[in-house]
Amino acid sequence: MPAIGGNVYGQQHRSQPSCWDRVKYGFAMGMCVGVASGGVFCGINALRLGLRGRELLTSMAKVMLQGGGTFGTFMSIGTAIRC
Repeated sequence: MPAIGGNVYGQQHRSQPSCWDRVKYGFAMGMCVGVASGGVFCGINALRLGLRGRELLTSMAKVMLQGGGTFGTFMSIGTAIRC
């Protein structure tokens, strides 16, 4: 019976992710956190101001995307500095 090589049961040896991959992951995590926090804070504020319907959705979408983009950018810059 032949000896089993380095690929045991279909597992492959993986190296560490590249710096570019880490920056992308940092942006994705920052985007998720920014969108979630923007949804919570903007939702509370918009409901307090009395926004309903289309006004509520458009203002929440705008703030969520802005918060996600901003926080994602800062997370990716922080990740790039650590590479």
